[in-house]
Order: sequence, then C-alpha cells, then structure tokens
Amino acid sequence: MISSDTSARARGRRHLVKSLAAVAALSLAAVACGSGGDSAQEAGDGNVTLSVTVWNMAKTPEFKAMFDAFEQANPGIKIKPVDILADDYPDKITTMLAGGDHTDVITMKNVTDYSRYSSRGQLTEVTDLAKSPDAATLAGLDAFDVGGKYYALPYRQDFWLLYYNKKLFDQAGVKYPGTLTWDEYAKLAQQLTKEEGGKKVYGTYHHTWRSVVQAIAAAQTGGDQLGGDYSFFADQYATALSLQKAGAALDFGTASAQKSDYKTLFETGATAMLPMGTWYIAAILDAKAAGKTDVDWAIAPMPQRPGATGVTTFGSPTAFAVNKKAEHAEAAKKFVQFAAGKGGAEAISKVGVVPALQSPEITEAYFKLKGMPTDETSKKAFQPDKVTLEMPVSDKTADVDTILKEEHELIMVGEKSAADGIREMNERVKSEVLN
Repeated sequence: MISSDTSARARGRRHLVKSLAAVAALSLAAVACGSGGDSAQEAGDGNVTLSVTVWNMAKTPEFKAMFDAFEQANPGIKIKPVDILADDYPDKITTMLAGGDHTDVITMKNVTDYSRYSSRGQLTEVTDLAKSPDAATLAGLDAFDVGGKYYALPYRQDFWLLYYNKKLFDQAGVKYPGTLTWDEYAKLAQQLTKEEGGKKVYGTYHHTWRSVVQAIAAAQTGGDQLGGDYSFFADQYATALSLQKAGAALDFGTASAQKSDYKTLFETGATAMLPMGTWYIAAILDAKAAGKTDVDWAIAPMPQRPGATGVTTFGSPTAFAVNKKAEHAEAAKKFVQFAAGKGGAEAISKVGVVPALQSPEITEAYFKLKGMPTDETSKKAFQPDKVTLEMPVSDKTADVDTILKEEHELIMVGEKSAADGIREMNERVKSEVLN
C-alpha cells in the first residue's frame, strides 16, 4: 500500500512542477509522455524513483531480480515497490486506478484484469513497443491486443504442469508420472493418499481457482469460455468432485475456509501431486536454497483427455503496464520495454521464472539452475505442444469471469450439482452479459 506521507510528497512534487516549470517545458513533457514529469528525469539522466505495484514481494523473487537488473542498467532510476497482498491485489489495483492514483507501473497479474483496465482507459498505450522488432517473438503478446492497440507488454509466460513429490511416490511404490490421462491421474491420487501418525497426506491438491477445472477443460476440448455454453466443463468437474469425495484431494470448502497455501501443502509433504503454473518453480528453488523445505520434486505434463495427441495445457502471460496517470510515464515506459526484453528475460530466468522472451540459450540456462530437475520427463513437461490462453480477452471477459467463478464455488462446496451449476452459467452469461 502507498503510505500517506508518500502520497503527500507526490502531491507536493506535482504542485511544485505546476508552479515553477515553464509552459513550454510542460507542453514538451505532455507530448513526450502524457504526464507532468521532468523531461531530463524521464530520460533517466536525473534521479527518478519509479513506483511499481507487486504482490507478496518477499515470496516472489522475480520482482527483486527484475528491479535489480533494471537499476543496474539504468543508474538514474530507482524502483520503489508498492507491495500488496496477493489475495487483495485485483481489488486494490482496481480501487487505485479508479481513484486516480499516480503509481507509475502496474503489474498485470492476469489478462482478465488487463481487459478491465484497458477498456476503462486507465492504461497508457504502448503499441509502438509491442510492434517493435524486439517484441515480435514475445510469447503471450497477442493476449494484450485490444483492437490493434496494446497497453501492456508481457515479461513472463506461464503455463500449467504437474508437480510431484518423488519421495511420496517412492514410499508408495508407485512409478513416477509421465503423460497421464485424467483417469490415470485420479487413480494415482487415490493410491498416494494415506494417513500416518494422525497426518493426512493427499494424493493431489486442486487450488480454489476456477481455472483448475474450467481453463484446462476449455484448453483440452476447444471450448469457448465467453460463448455461453459450458457443457464442456462437465468431465473436468466429474474428476475434481470425485477426488474430493474419495478424500484423495482436500475438499474445496476446507481449502477456502483455511485459505490453504498450495506452497505449504506441497513443500511440507501434505500432498503428493499438484497441478500448478510454472511460476511456482521459482518459489520452490528459493525455498530449497533457503533451507525452508527438503521436498524432492520433479514435474510432468498436465494430464490429458483420453485419445489426445500431444500435450495441451493452458497458461497466461504476466505483464507490466504504464498507468495513464503515471508520475514518471517515460521512465515507466522504459521499464516496461526493459522487462519484456533480453535484460529482463535473463534476470528472471536466473531465479526460475519462465520469461516471455524465449531463446535456446535462455532455456538451456534455465535447466542448469541449481535445484532444477534434470530428468527427461521434466524437460518434456516444459515443452507442451499447445498452450491455450487461460481466459480470452474481450470487453466481456471480466463479467463472464465473475459469473463462472461464483458458480464454480457453489459446485465445489456442494451447494449445486455440476449439472445445475453449468446450466446456471449458461443462463446467466447469456442473459447478464451476452444479451
């Protein structure tokens, strides 16, 4: 959060600029960057403090790695993180932008939030950066295309795979997973579930996000999450609910009420498997290096539907955007460009984060990181055949997402059957959003 004294200083600086700067200088700055910042500072020739929103800074090593690398490359600019709790992040950013906050760079945690902010005119256009030769190979860039205009650049591209605890597999005498079907995955989860000394070890853990069921169903069936017909969710709900009923996965109600942390569950050996995004790799490597966990882990591809050819999963890019009301818009734009480029990619790769900018050299260096699994299955998991966007981007995305999330929660806690919940999704999306 931004402290009151920081806000006061920011207001004071803006007042001083307005009072003392020449009209010509102000006009030039407005043309150059759309803000009232000093042009010399905006170019990085002075001392600029650039504010950037982040979540859970202490547990998200990519941010420090990125900021350190940028400051080293741009000695005249310092980064000030605006740290927000991960669970509060979307609501907090929405409130900040609606209130005219002047934080310079806003991290786009997902494309759903991006579609909301860009459609409201709260972000600065960066189409020139998006259409530069350097951005041509950025994974996930298309997700930020809004009618041919771009308001953010991705710096990382995550996708989902299956983490597993090798020690728990060994203890159960079960072979490590390869490319599983969902039925094989469910059977494994039940085999790995046990209780010893009053401690329950679950075969798998499904986090409370709707994507764990809905996004993977859309990716592997070709279903449209904005279309108003969600019958393609049915098989995935059957799998998730059966695992809960069998006790092979922590039930949704308990996970929600206890605000379960998937990191803690996996790193303490409370679950043998965990479908999760590639961003978690950085957190495991960091925890292992700090001696906070001794989990012996590896990764496998996400389970697939029967008869599937190749590996299909879902993912989502994470991006940086310039606030339309940024105090230092030109310096903010410079940061966004750096983060999406080679310098940013190299910085976050060193802590185990998958950059949007990929190259054979970066991938090779990634798997040489201390603590990374080196088996062939793990390397295969890192190269899925198809990664589908977690949620399509449109002006309807945010409203549809809200409905699907509400109905998902009711299904998973047992207040509605999957069939009733899906029927309600169909009716609500059509009546409340599409019509």
